[in-house]
Amino acid sequence: MAACAAARMFAYNATLCACDPGYYLSAAANSSCVSLATAAADWQVGSVGAGPRNQTLYFLDPVLSLDAIRRLTQSQAVFLVTALVTLLSWLAFCAAARLAGRDPVVARGNSRRLFLARYWISRFDCIFDTQHWAADQQVLKKRKTELGGMCSVAALILFIGLVTVLLYQVIKRRNIEVHRVKPANAPDLLSFVNDIEFHITTISSMSCSQLAAPSTIAMGTPGFMDFRVLPLSTLMTYTCQNTSHGPTVSLKCNGCRMPPRDHYVSWQFVDLQRQPAAAVGFQFNLTTKQTGHDAHLSFVSEIINSDNYGDEKLKTFRGRDSNVLKIRLFPQIHNKLHGLKLLHPLLQDFTQGSTFSDVSSFNTSLRNPTDGVINTTLYISYLSDHIMEISNEGVLGSVSILASIGGLYAFSVVIFLCPMAQCEARIKKLRDEDTRMLKILSKRRAQQNWDKVRKFVLYTWCPSGLKVQ
Repeated sequence: MAACAAARMFAYNATLCACDPGYYLSAAANSSCVSLATAAADWQVGSVGAGPRNQTLYFLDPVLSLDAIRRLTQSQAVFLVTALVTLLSWLAFCAAARLAGRDPVVARGNSRRLFLARYWISRFDCIFDTQHWAADQQVLKKRKTELGGMCSVAALILFIGLVTVLLYQVIKRRNIEVHRVKPANAPDLLSFVNDIEFHITTISSMSCSQLAAPSTIAMGTPGFMDFRVLPLSTLMTYTCQNTSHGPTVSLKCNGCRMPPRDHYVSWQFVDLQRQPAAAVGFQFNLTTKQTGHDAHLSFVSEIINSDNYGDEKLKTFRGRDSNVLKIRLFPQIHNKLHGLKLLHPLLQDFTQGSTFSDVSSFNTSLRNPTDGVINTTLYISYLSDHIMEISNEGVLGSVSILASIGGLYAFSVVIFLCPMAQCEARIKKLRDEDTRMLKILSKRRAQQNWDKVRKFVLYTWCPSGLKVQ
């Protein structure tokens, strides 16, 4: 009996060793048995798109992380919160100046400075300076009050914040993507000329030497009159490449036109001496691009393993039942990309073949020559009944933007006009605040001028003969 020193390994046929179900012998991991989760930790499920990633501003990444900025500003709530914090800070400052600022004739230090702050707040009254309280039958005069200045600046802060959010929406969401579905006819489908690539990696310790290469391709529905079997070379080219995770079968079709019938391609891996046919999963990388247009492509990438099933048992694929990979291709016309025509790939379904999840049954299969095979079938289905047209349509025009800005300004003014009018209507002291504040400052300036005259007289004519009041 052979001694299998590696972990997760058992002996079969008295002299050979194999990894437990769900594990395979990895050359990248010093010829130890690893699971798919360990071997493919850096693999990720890809997404589907039409168009490459914009690399225009990525030279700033070493200095300024654009991804961090994008996450920070991905929501308009950031601008609204900033405007709200600024507005509350301004109102709190005005309230503090109102409560602490006193008459500078009798106040000293900070109180005098806060009173000057109150005066300059009243000078900011640029929106409501003609909208204050007026007695009946009197001409409305242009007045600047502290309450009006506070509300004017607050209205401007709110207006700027709302306009910033509007501009954010205009820039980020100026267009919406519209999908339209229309019935397809033969000339429309024949206009789709794409380069299609299927890369299927059988995650295992096998190599391309175990592959029985595909030689034919089936078209149509088995059992129906349109079913045909043709040589693979008439439609696709085939290659196999050994990778650190197993053999990769690549099928390429350059300048393919979209046919109305489905396609089937099958291949298999067989046992060799000391190299049993066994796999723990499959990785797919499918890409399509319009012939002659390399800038845009559609792609999908995915991994199929035992985690895709509800029993959560680690499994090894081996046996005569075929593993069927169902790929859907449906036509899309991207009007926003100058009428780009792409066959959009989608991994729709995977039907697992023969699998083993316990050591005893797997050991029995390894000793059985009839089980020494992994059958794989690529089922390519074309959704040729309808064509999807994708285009961008503008959400807001120049007139709509101007109307929105005007509405935001009116909203910002009205929301502060109402409480200001209520305050002046109920608190009579606020009606003549402008006159009182100017009188206070006039008295202060007169007092300062009088002090200067007295000091001049005091130090010019006989200081001892004058009495300082």
